[in-house]
Amino acid sequence: MAGAEDYDTAAAVAVFHESRAGVCGLVQSGVKAIPPIFLMPTSPSPRSPTTTTAFAIPSVDLSLPRRDTVALVRAAACSCGFFHVTNHGVPAGVVDSAVSAVRAFHDEQPRAARSAFYSIEPAVGGAGAVTYSTIPIAPPRGAPSPSPLLPWRDTLRVRFGPGEPDLGRRLPAACRDVLQEYQRSLTAFGKEMAGLLSEALGVGTERLERAMQVEGWLMACHYYPPCPEPERVVGSLEHTDPSLFTVLAQDGVGGLQVRRDDGDEWVDVVPVTGAFLVNIGDVLKVVSNDEFKSIEHRVVIKFHTKCPGVNCPLLQSW
Repeated sequence: MAGAEDYDTAAAVAVFHESRAGVCGLVQSGVKAIPPIFLMPTSPSPRSPTTTTAFAIPSVDLSLPRRDTVALVRAAACSCGFFHVTNHGVPAGVVDSAVSAVRAFHDEQPRAARSAFYSIEPAVGGAGAVTYSTIPIAPPRGAPSPSPLLPWRDTLRVRFGPGEPDLGRRLPAACRDVLQEYQRSLTAFGKEMAGLLSEALGVGTERLERAMQVEGWLMACHYYPPCPEPERVVGSLEHTDPSLFTVLAQDGVGGLQVRRDDGDEWVDVVPVTGAFLVNIGDVLKVVSNDEFKSIEHRVVIKFHTKCPGVNCPLLQSW
């Protein structure tokens, strides 16, 4: 029998991507053992964060007077870099329909319907591109290569440019209409958040919105399928976001963790029903002269194959 030293990692990754089936394809094929390209090192495991009772993700209520809201945004951005937003004005039905439609694209569509969009190049087609794949893991800071090479996650990515807010028929038919409605709502919410963050920086309300119009934005619809050995894989390794800010619609399953104070303490981010989760990105950290925090975070896989449902959050970065 061939040993671990005989395993051709590059060839295994190539074969996996050539299948154009993603992790969802592995699960649907009835995989019982995790392929090595997905395996975490034997130690340490990211499964269980250090518990703490002294930390909670801040919350910002947009129904409060503007001055109070700006103060809450600034306090959260400076202290934590993550905060929940309530009373944001996006109907719950719009969010729920988008999550359900993305889940249907990944979990219920024929393999050919997904594979038609498969590409591991994030920027294929530039603005207006719609791609689906298992995105290779980028190496952690200071590491020559990541371990594992692939996350237990598939992603449908939609890149919007400032001159192309409506992608029409480029989106998969299974989620086309609801994602366009969700995008329209998130665009309005993103502009509102950009204004609040600008004011929290002490600059004009329009400052960050102008930057968003120049760069465009990314919608990433992640899908974390059930896993036969969830303790041996990751949804994502620790990272910060290379953006102004990110808006996440969590689906209730959980799995997101944030690092506390650049140490070894990881804290679960418990989903809040009806709220968006906003986190500060690296660009906004620089713009704020490091007043705002861009915090490392990761995703662990929470459930076994026998558990019902999937984790299917939606995130949007500017």
